[in-house]
Amino acid sequence: MVGEAEEAEFPERFRSYSENERHWQARREFILRNLPPDWAGEAPWPAGRIDHLLSLSMVWANHLFLGCSYSKDLLDKVIEMAEGIEVEEVPQFTTRDEIMKKHRH
Repeated sequence: MVGEAEEAEFPERFRSYSENERHWQARREFILRNLPPDWAGEAPWPAGRIDHLLSLSMVWANHLFLGCSYSKDLLDKVIEMAEGIEVEEVPQFTTRDEIMKKHRH
């Protein structure tokens, strides 16, 4: 079993260089909440599984903080995975379709 200090450092290695503290803390929580329950900080964790989780965490963060859009199924999945994560001061974005709709009326 890995010690507490090593377990706490586990997600830190996945922080993006350009990720600010607020974005990272939200994505870090997403990663930690969605680790498999049978994983207790023991290495190695299957690479494909961690890559998949990291990709989903980036989709969620990009949608939340940057307004990126993805397929409905993918967004539904990451929103469900992020349920209960509280993020303050989330930007509000207007889509191109919403802007175009306003100009048509």
